[in-house]
Amino acid sequence: MRGVVWLRRDLRLQDQPALTAACAECDEVIPLFVFDDPILRAQQLGSPCVTFMVSCLAELAGALADHGRALQWRRGNYLEEVVRFVADVKADVVYWNRDYEPVGILRDRKVQQALIAQNVAVRTFKAHVVFEAEEIRGSTGNPLQRYSAYRTRWWAKWHAATPSPLLAPSKLRGARAGASAPRIALPTVEDLGYQTVPLWITPGEQEAQRRLRWFLDGPVHSYATGRNLPAIDGTSKLSPHFRFGTLSVRTAVHAALGTLAAGGPVSRRDLLTWIDELIWREFFQQILSAFPQVASGPFRGKDALPRPRPAGAKWNRLYAAWCEGQTGYPLVDAGMRQLNQTGWMHNRVRMVVASFLIKDLRIEWQSGERYFMQQLIDADLAANNGNWQWAAATGTDSMPGYRIFNPMLQSKKFDPEGAYIRQYVPELAAVPMDRIHAPHLMRPDEQALAGCRIGRNYPAPIVDHQQARDEYLALGKQLVRK
Repeated sequence: MRGVVWLRRDLRLQDQPALTAACAECDEVIPLFVFDDPILRAQQLGSPCVTFMVSCLAELAGALADHGRALQWRRGNYLEEVVRFVADVKADVVYWNRDYEPVGILRDRKVQQALIAQNVAVRTFKAHVVFEAEEIRGSTGNPLQRYSAYRTRWWAKWHAATPSPLLAPSKLRGARAGASAPRIALPTVEDLGYQTVPLWITPGEQEAQRRLRWFLDGPVHSYATGRNLPAIDGTSKLSPHFRFGTLSVRTAVHAALGTLAAGGPVSRRDLLTWIDELIWREFFQQILSAFPQVASGPFRGKDALPRPRPAGAKWNRLYAAWCEGQTGYPLVDAGMRQLNQTGWMHNRVRMVVASFLIKDLRIEWQSGERYFMQQLIDADLAANNGNWQWAAATGTDSMPGYRIFNPMLQSKKFDPEGAYIRQYVPELAAVPMDRIHAPHLMRPDEQALAGCRIGRNYPAPIVDHQQARDEYLALGKQLVRK
């Protein structure tokens, strides 16, 4: 029997259910990746994300070739290309791992219907999450809308089932030396209509496994505190790998719990705090799957929330300053510049810059969401949308819309010496520590000594935070009275 494995967000050999099943059931297995032209032309993702994807795909192609499997690729409309390829190679069955984005669900349904009409069998699997939306429900059978309840049931499900990761398929592991297949050239990032950008993170499955081991051997030991400090390498930075499936979440959870079981210096609190982040990821995935309307609008309307600033010259000026990291608030600017330069931003800083855009500048959260999707290497619709709606108080979070981060206090608390700020805002490199969080408060002589003239070398704050906060709260109170 001949099987095609349609690869998408699962660019790995380990714990790859579709590939494992195909290798177990078929005499011949053909891996396929389709570069979907309509999605590429839509430019919903940016060059950092596409660069990382192509690089991961190249690494996987090499690993498959070493095991005697040549990765095939096509470019065009996914429906036409998959159906045509399956017909060309006379495949009997197509395997793939399920996607949970609304567009992905519709895509897979169309492809499945077309293949079945051609008498080709389809088998789909769970690989992108540990538990799908249908597996974790409330007592009424409905999707859970509160993270705390979801987390409790997630752990109960885990302890009841404890799903184990899969090894690379035995047919791959048993490949003889010299059995390598020809390596087919992949399209370049430029061929796809994007620009290759330098990557700060090494792509591919081998690097994902190495990064996981490094994290569990070191930073996880102080994760509960270290995850909030942007100046240190205190987080796993595995989100790009989870995004493209070079590492499975199931593998990561097992490895983390194995570290705890082995004893040593790691604390239960630190390790479970990290796993909580992975559960948050799954929570947002099931929200997107169960409530697809969040992809285009708020999860729930909040009548008491102040209306965003109307479009116009001031909106354009404030938004441009935010995007470029020129707001006059060092932590916000450092975060936006880190994003623009590297395609990644520390999670604590993501919350601060989101709050600043929505609450201080009163710009709609959707503009921030779209900008992040364009800039992030780990651009993931479910996580990005969920986090932006959390910041805007339109999501599942029960907190009212008045969680407003003070960027100067956040800076003092989580980057007290200004090391993170100095890294990404070099104009402030010589500003003393007691002024680094609010350089606009420096006297003229202090500015001269630091070589940083406010308004010339570094911008004055584009809004007054306290005034913007008071206005936001006042607008909300007016709506509540109505």
